[in-house]
Amino acid sequence: VPDEISAEWAPIAASRGAVVVDNSGAFRMDADVPLVVPEVNPQEVKNRPRGIISNPNCTTLSMIVALGALHKKYELNELVVSSYQAASGAGQAGIDSLRAQIAAVANTDAGDVAGDVRKHVTDLGPFPAPLALNVIPWAGSLKQDGYSSEELKVRNESRKILGLPNLKVSATCVRVPVITTHSLTVHATFAQEPGRKEAQDILENAAGVKLVDDPENYKFPTPADVVGTDPTWVGRVRKSIDDPMSLDMFVCGDNLRKGAALNTAQIAELLAVEFTK
Repeated sequence: VPDEISAEWAPIAASRGAVVVDNSGAFRMDADVPLVVPEVNPQEVKNRPRGIISNPNCTTLSMIVALGALHKKYELNELVVSSYQAASGAGQAGIDSLRAQIAAVANTDAGDVAGDVRKHVTDLGPFPAPLALNVIPWAGSLKQDGYSSEELKVRNESRKILGLPNLKVSATCVRVPVITTHSLTVHATFAQEPGRKEAQDILENAAGVKLVDDPENYKFPTPADVVGTDPTWVGRVRKSIDDPMSLDMFVCGDNLRKGAALNTAQIAELLAVEFTK
């Protein structure tokens, strides 16, 4: 839903007695609108003075369920992430553009010489550079100090969902030639020292998380295996070599399911329980 549509109509619906679960970015950072992930902060659905509940951005949702489970045990202090965001994050136009670009470079020798991909890809669609045979270190719109809107969403939304207003977050968002499913590398630093095996056990037993972490047999999440599924998939869990308080991991989530529609439906299910008591 476009932000401007939600900004106009959500308050009207709420004023007439409805509880609005909004999937736009219009209200996410408003102090009087909760930003809810049912596996992480379900209690916040009741904290809705304006009658509006906001759904987080797809990139944040692709990692926050796993991080929330670890935060409960170890207390998150700092987060460094790089995202690898699918074309569908830019909407249907992004999907259509990537498919057209793939067709344009298929069965050619594009990719051997600097700039030759651009000769084949003449329509960039919603992207600032060719996405086929390429990655683009940009997602969203330009904000202050050279950050993109997606990077600031990861920072600000993670703080709000976890209830950590001073959480240190560094995010770099990258668009990759994948149709659907966002991936992130995560370096998380905690107040309590984590253990690799214990962290794996926490993730394996966390609601909404699927642990696939067997590097000896090359088993770990990839977008091709995750697309079309509901959980947050986690693998490559490692204790940082240089910092005993940190964990490194790789996370994947379908940005159209848990990253959008599913989380919205889960919020509605929490409300249904409340209203049917």
